[in-house]
Amino acid sequence: MKVRLLLSALAASTLLTGCVVAVSDGEVDSQWATSSASSWQKEHKQNRDKIANLQLSQSYQAVLNTMGTPNFSEFVTKDNTHYQVLFYATHSIHSDGKMTKDECTPLVFKDGELVGWGEAAYNPIL
Repeated sequence: MKVRLLLSALAASTLLTGCVVAVSDGEVDSQWATSSASSWQKEHKQNRDKIANLQLSQSYQAVLNTMGTPNFSEFVTKDNTHYQVLFYATHSIHSDGKMTKDECTPLVFKDGELVGWGEAAYNPIL
């Protein structure tokens, strides 16, 4: 009887083993991907909310304290005027996991004072 029970257990264990093949259409559907996506979406929304509350003439340091570290920054001198431009991620265009300047809102400072934000403020100084 013990031998028959042992043989049954061995036979059942061989039936329970197998191979799993995963086929994907290229989309990742996992808790990590969802959490990662919601993380950058949350950061973009927070940056948009903070930018919406900025005031012209704020100092560079006050804005930096409010906004935190920018994704990119530039320093430009034009006609003996110094411009500092901070770029903050506010929207995703490429969905490639890499942040580029065209996915950011530029904040433009003239001689250390906030004079505008967005492409309309940034393009004239180039």
